[in-house]
Amino acid sequence: MKLSVYAVPDSVADKALKDKIAVVIDVLRATSTILAALVNGCKEVIPAVEIEEVINMSKNYEKDSYLLCGERNIQAIDGFHLSNSPLEYTAERVSGKTLLMTTTNGTSAIKKAVDAREVIICSLTNVDATADYLASQDNDVVFICAGTDNKFSMDDVIAAGAVISRLSDKVENLDLDDLAVVAMSMYRSSSDDLHNLLKHSLHYKRMMEAGLEEDIRYCLTLNSAPIVAVYKDGVIKTIHKVLK
Repeated sequence: MKLSVYAVPDSVADKALKDKIAVVIDVLRATSTILAALVNGCKEVIPAVEIEEVINMSKNYEKDSYLLCGERNIQAIDGFHLSNSPLEYTAERVSGKTLLMTTTNGTSAIKKAVDAREVIICSLTNVDATADYLASQDNDVVFICAGTDNKFSMDDVIAAGAVISRLSDKVENLDLDDLAVVAMSMYRSSSDDLHNLLKHSLHYKRMMEAGLEEDIRYCLTLNSAPIVAVYKDGVIKTIHKVLK
């Protein structure tokens, strides 16, 4: 099994995804939020790149069947039901709903992965479930980190490293590219204190300055959303739940 890690979506050539499983990661916060919504019973999540795209999609749904969700540059979007805080996506708010979502980095990264054989949604909140699923598949894997403003984001690479570290215990003869090796090493060296590792990173600091400490705490909690989620035909759904 070959494992490749891309620090930003724009680094991924279309041919790099052919016949591979793509694992899309946006720890702070899009994929963490999507997984929180799914574990709390939403029907599905439909990611979009632009705000206008979400609004236009909503015209195809009955009034009480959907929620407009997302953010721009950490801030909530005017007129939307929910922002990009996973803590907002409680069972009371999202159960049975279709979530139409756009975020600054994460949803674009998900859409970038459409040429892959399969697209898995990942964060630190589902690393064990993701690793178990990938270990059961006979496929090469490409990790696509959403990054921040098209730049390397340490939190996403650390999450890739967390999955790779687990795969190394489950799969023989892994073939890692250089960033996969770095990601695994970074995770293993600081797995017992991820907050200390990430506290000087750009997006972590931005979120702290915005008063989103509780969001950060949730997003860095390993396996708080123990599901496998797949993006297929424009829709994200849960394909496997793990009993706690």
